[in-house]
Amino acid sequence: MEQTTKKNLLFIGYNFSPELTGIGKYSGEMMHWLAAQGHKCTVLTAYPYYPYWKVQEPFRNNRFWYKKEEKSYPSGGKLTIIRCPMYVPTNPSGAKRMLLDTSFSTAASAVIFAKLFQKKYDWVISIAPSFQFGLLGVFYKKIKGAKHLHHIQDLQIEAAQDLGLIKSPRLLKLLYGTERFIFKHTDVVSSISDGMIERIERKAKKPLLFFPNWTDTKSFYPIEDKTGLKEQFGFKRSDYVVLYSGAIGEKQGLEAILQAAESLKTKQAIQFVICGTGPYKEKLIAMTQKMNLTNVHFLPLQPMEAFNAFLNMADLHLVIQKEKASDLVMPSKLTTILAVGGLSLITANPSASLHKLVSKYNMGILVAAENQNALNDGILKAYEDTNTQKMTDAARAYAQEFLAIENIMTAFEKQL
Repeated sequence: MEQTTKKNLLFIGYNFSPELTGIGKYSGEMMHWLAAQGHKCTVLTAYPYYPYWKVQEPFRNNRFWYKKEEKSYPSGGKLTIIRCPMYVPTNPSGAKRMLLDTSFSTAASAVIFAKLFQKKYDWVISIAPSFQFGLLGVFYKKIKGAKHLHHIQDLQIEAAQDLGLIKSPRLLKLLYGTERFIFKHTDVVSSISDGMIERIERKAKKPLLFFPNWTDTKSFYPIEDKTGLKEQFGFKRSDYVVLYSGAIGEKQGLEAILQAAESLKTKQAIQFVICGTGPYKEKLIAMTQKMNLTNVHFLPLQPMEAFNAFLNMADLHLVIQKEKASDLVMPSKLTTILAVGGLSLITANPSASLHKLVSKYNMGILVAAENQNALNDGILKAYEDTNTQKMTDAARAYAQEFLAIENIMTAFEKQL
């Protein structure tokens, strides 16, 4: 078996373990995996705050200064986590998110400056968002001669522009210019989906590395008795559970779930569940109360040990995105839904890469984005369709073949 040379790696990104959802989940699993293979890994990150938008216990007391954590592995690998102080807004807006990004960049810069006088890292890995962190990677590369990989999980500038969070032409020109500088001076740019890669390649004017998000197909797997699981989470065995689990923010367009619940309230078996946390959750709860919806339930994020059973309990999983975001963001929740062999209903238009992928492998129900009638009809069709086994089998098969963490991380390791 070919031996991979062990590397000294520096990671820069404000989302990391123990965050259970979104980018922090993947960044944490990536660096733990690399350290377990024998690499020396240093992580510059923030205190866990996502998706609550509040630093979580037991980290809150330390959040105003730096803190170091260390873990050693039998392989000889080591993971050193340096947590940096950062401004975390309770209600994130466009301006507040930029302040969040800049505050972390400033705090991390102090650590990187000190690292210039220490042993050189072989690779620096920066994660976007924030795209700013690519500047830190380029800076270290220029001074110390390391290689730099800039991995793009979310097209942050485009998303902010499309969703109206940034409207100033002058500011957008500055941001895109900064991003082009990072692309020009970076050794490897990578991203998570074909659609994002095509869009980034047009800007970067260089080929990209395909580095998709993964799932743990050993921890997340189908359970046969799904109806029996429903009682564990407070539902009747006869209920048809429609689940949205993930971050609750404005860009998801989750008010569409409430409209669907209003439209389908005569179908008493259909129960809608919104699980997670985020800045928009209280607004959705208030809307639900105002609409007098008794078929919508809000649950907190589930603990990891219960999450496989929780996902298996659902009859239908909602993956809802606004039209302009559907080709910019590959929803991280979908990988885990596929792993459990879940039936997913995905809002994506035919031009989106997500639509093409799901359609190619027939592993989910596709409906038009930002089309309330299409969403309502899709949920009703799924409820009435008793022959979805082929679709759920295809979902699990796709996860095992293309999304297993071992396969993806082994291929990534060879790039280092």
